[in-house]
Amino acid sequence: MIPWVHLASAAVPGEPGTELRLKRRGAEFSIMLGTNELMNSRMGGSEEALARLALARLGDRPEPAVLIGGLGMGFTLRAALAELGPAGVTVAELVPAVVAWAHGPMAEVFQGCLDDPRVRVEETDVCLLIRAAESAWDAILLDVDNGPEGLSRRSNDALYDAAGLAAAFRALRPGGVLSVWSSGPDAGFTRRLRRAGFEVTEEKVRASGKRGARHVVWVAVRPA
Repeated sequence: MIPWVHLASAAVPGEPGTELRLKRRGAEFSIMLGTNELMNSRMGGSEEALARLALARLGDRPEPAVLIGGLGMGFTLRAALAELGPAGVTVAELVPAVVAWAHGPMAEVFQGCLDDPRVRVEETDVCLLIRAAESAWDAILLDVDNGPEGLSRRSNDALYDAAGLAAAFRALRPGGVLSVWSSGPDAGFTRRLRRAGFEVTEEKVRASGKRGARHVVWVAVRPA
């Protein structure tokens, strides 16, 4: 078996002692946090579904404004670009090294999507962009940490608590969509979305093909 090779490490801002590790085995990449695998280049099906499910709910809006929280390995971004035509996408990525890895060792995974003129990458906390906006976005796609039950950064909880969801509701235009990826179900989060005023559906999606792990995508619509 081909061994894993450690390529790089990166500190998680605001979390002393916490770091991400980029590993490669042949053509396969993995981003690890301790013993937990956050991302794998062979399993992007649920991240792609995050974009497709959300954008399908927007219908025929001309050039919708889309915000993606978390660059990851680019699966959500590429799926969004395939659906959006000329519309632009803003990606907020907290860890600058993840952007550097996308241009460097993982360039083959990203397939040039960061060079697409429709893409703007901001190295910042997506929370800040959400809180600064009011009726600014048609879709907010969150693939941050491991979902509502975070692993890498305690402050990520501010995206998913009642105040964070209220901020997302305000940041969306009427009829806009908040879509959230998670490694597993969370009934409490579903209830919080509804209490925040969203119309919610919960989708179970495969990480890869028909046999991959089951992940969860919430599609939460701000009523028109």
